[in-house]
Amino acid sequence: MTSAEAPRPETDLPRPATPGRSRPPRAAGRAPGQTADRLCVESRSRSATDELLRGLRDEGWGITAWSHFLGRATLRSIRQAIHHAPALAEATALHAGLAVAAHPRHRRWVAASWLLTVTHLGMLENRRTLGPANVLTLIRANLPAMEDRLGPSLPMLALATDFLDGRISRATGTETPFGRYADFLADAALWNWYAARHEPSRWLRIAGLAAWVLPIAAVATSSFAGARMKDVPRSPWIRPAAALEILLGARALQRTIRSRQTGRLDISRKGIGIRPIRAK
Repeated sequence: MTSAEAPRPETDLPRPATPGRSRPPRAAGRAPGQTADRLCVESRSRSATDELLRGLRDEGWGITAWSHFLGRATLRSIRQAIHHAPALAEATALHAGLAVAAHPRHRRWVAASWLLTVTHLGMLENRRTLGPANVLTLIRANLPAMEDRLGPSLPMLALATDFLDGRISRATGTETPFGRYADFLADAALWNWYAARHEPSRWLRIAGLAAWVLPIAAVATSSFAGARMKDVPRSPWIRPAAALEILLGARALQRTIRSRQTGRLDISRKGIGIRPIRAK
């Protein structure tokens, strides 16, 4: 046999078909090892949100389009909550504990936080649980509901949890779209609430709106207009929102120290516990 007539390698030879058994062709573009589970496909939160936004745009933005959009979004949120059942249980237990700790008139805040959490569990993507970093973020988001119990320590706890949740998520490799969006929304809700209630400077209250509320409004408007989910722009070097958090926290600490010093001075001046002796 000549070299030209050399047999082909065994891998090139056609394989006989197994009687009574056929293998469906692999879907084009699917990565090796990827399952065909529909819920895993839907857990791609960005592509699913883009599809919802495109449907709203294609249907013309009318009342019917909005009703279809809300209906589809609700169904997807329910499916994702079921798929992430451990995270759903964790979020419910966490918010139940926060509701017990909160003042009764502030429990609506906790209820709103729970609703936003359980309707966006799909943003956890492949993670089935919240994880410690997201738990800290949700606790920070609900600190305003516990103002009566925390008092002046509230802004310090907010700064501490904001520092820790980012460090934990990066150290453990558990960063998710849920964590990124929850972190920004928690900061926006907490610090604007705090500035409105406790910050005497009108300019810092306006700065809070510019640092958190305006970016959220701009991203939401751009996402709906472009039928594509957009991210809040964040720079690793220029972070005005983080600088504003530190400034608000430092001013809160300064006011607390000053009020305690003033209180001690008032007590010493009033002579608490010293009674004049009346002549009989």
